[in-house]
Amino acid sequence: MSYELRYHPQVKRSDLPKLDRAAKERIRTAIETRLAEKPERYSEPLRKTLQPYRKLRVGEYWVIFRVNDNTVFILAVLHRKEAYQRARRRIS
Repeated sequence: MSYELRYHPQVKRSDLPKLDRAAKERIRTAIETRLAEKPERYSEPLRKTLQPYRKLRVGEYWVIFRVNDNTVFILAVLHRKEAYQRARRRIS
């Protein structure tokens, strides 16, 4: 089953442009191969205030997303140190 990928506007506007070329490529590949095909298999659920969201770890970065039917909504691509705090701000 293939999932449709949708992005929060901040992902393309601020998250991805801050990354170096190698990190962008690794993250893009992980999203296209893992999240587009089997998002639950390759990710872990988040807790507390980010409960319905999941994370895919790609090196030092987390891709934070939610699955609805056949759509994967990517909320953030952030360094793991700041991921919870900044992702929480986006959903509130």
